[in-house]
Amino acid sequence: MDLNTVVEIRDARHPAPWRPGDGWLGGGTYLFSEPQPHLRRLVDLSRMGWTPVQRHPDGSLEIAATCTIAELSGFAKALVAEAAPLFEQCCRAFLASFKIWNMATVGGNLGNGLPAGPMISLTAGLDGECLLIAQTGARRRVRVVDFITGAGRKVLTEGELIRSVTLPARALTCRTAFRQASLYGLGRSGVLIIGTLDPLDGSLAITITASTVRPFRLWFPLPPTSEALRSAIEAAVADDEWFDDIHGLPEWRRHMTFRYAEEIRRELGEAAR
Repeated sequence: MDLNTVVEIRDARHPAPWRPGDGWLGGGTYLFSEPQPHLRRLVDLSRMGWTPVQRHPDGSLEIAATCTIAELSGFAKALVAEAAPLFEQCCRAFLASFKIWNMATVGGNLGNGLPAGPMISLTAGLDGECLLIAQTGARRRVRVVDFITGAGRKVLTEGELIRSVTLPARALTCRTAFRQASLYGLGRSGVLIIGTLDPLDGSLAITITASTVRPFRLWFPLPPTSEALRSAIEAAVADDEWFDDIHGLPEWRRHMTFRYAEEIRRELGEAAR
């Protein structure tokens, strides 16, 4: 779609004062999918030259905001880590064409803050942390589960940039379980639940996304009972935090969340034993 309100595209390599009507341009797959009447100028990040994915000496994994889904998928295929299968599962949750895979970025998916964003699911499920850079150059780090505050709502301030997401080394050693549901065979995720079992201390984390307006990550020192898991979800997610749109009613999303969380509890609980 043509954005007929945009009158200028600026190269992000050449800093300039942020002004009203500015917006970051990554892959543009969402940006160009619908009218953006509030935008007047796009700041293009595509030439920043950031390494898409890199493994740090401490074992953590840093994913640049400009990393495309295709690049992340390709990297994960060669990743030697217990959690490696989760990357491809979340990439496939896009249910998108190769054209989208080659343009859509991890940072763009996070920046949209939509409940069905599978990069939100992946990075929240592996306890990721966003690196944010303000227009002043000030940097801060925010956990992904805290970065998204509601459907389409984030903690970003005016002109603030998502630079990267870092996944801790310990999370990559976890055994994972993945469940996803959609009302349609090739539809947007209505529910996406991720479980991680820590081999070091036997703790279990259940991350709820797509069915709720924001991600929820529930941590248990040991795999809980079915009743304890259900009670934890009920206590964490308020009635008005179950997402409601054309892709699924809140009642269905809630039901499937409990069902999949229990399946994951059993799957990873048996692995722990």
